[in-house]
Amino acid sequence: MRQLGVRVEGAYLSVPRTATVPRSGLTLGVRTERGVTFMADGRERTIRTNAATVKEALDQAGITLHGQDTTSVPPDSFPRDGQTVTVLRITGTREVREERIPYATERVEDAGLFAGTEVVDRVGRPGARRVTYALRTVNGVRQQPRKIAEEVVREPVSQRVLVGTKPLPTSVAGADGLNWSGLAQCESGGRPSATDPSGTYGGLYQFDVSTWQALGGSGRPQDAPASEQTYRAKKLYVQRGASPWPHCGRRLER
Repeated sequence: MRQLGVRVEGAYLSVPRTATVPRSGLTLGVRTERGVTFMADGRERTIRTNAATVKEALDQAGITLHGQDTTSVPPDSFPRDGQTVTVLRITGTREVREERIPYATERVEDAGLFAGTEVVDRVGRPGARRVTYALRTVNGVRQQPRKIAEEVVREPVSQRVLVGTKPLPTSVAGADGLNWSGLAQCESGGRPSATDPSGTYGGLYQFDVSTWQALGGSGRPQDAPASEQTYRAKKLYVQRGASPWPHCGRRLER
């Protein structure tokens, strides 16, 4: 070894140092001593080692891996001179969470409903899934949960909305010649989506919901198209005259 210029102090030799070299030659494995630093449990430990693996050097340093513990480099890798290896203390648990599955919405055209009218025919219901996550803490720091399994426990029910396609009539005998734009301007400032401060009256002509629905409307008047609001206001006028609009009804007369 001296003739080869190899330092053998602290080195590992695959054959005894006192072995005789035969005339046929000898295959010799040598692992020289290297300095390796381990960072573990908040402390730094540097050793000189001729170990073949990081795990073996770790044992020589008196550091034990437990459970899921590992190192910052593969434990079976060859330790290099001057290398710093961090010991990763790992604890792991599992957590099961129930998560919401949102429902889809189907929109179905309905020729029996006036255009601009939408009716919820079936209310949607969210589903649920049971998801299992792996939770890990590395050196006291909680890692991002990792999904490892999931099971649907309740399928969602889609919401079905009927969308009207029937053309809305605009003419109502006995009410067509009146100043409906003037009434709308007085009642709501001409805004189809207007709502009074109390939330009781809405739309161009400030219907209350019960009156609106009694006239064949669906939902709230302020959500309906302006043309439908005017049509139903005309129907109301034929039934009750200008009395539903005590302050602005006079605007109907041009």
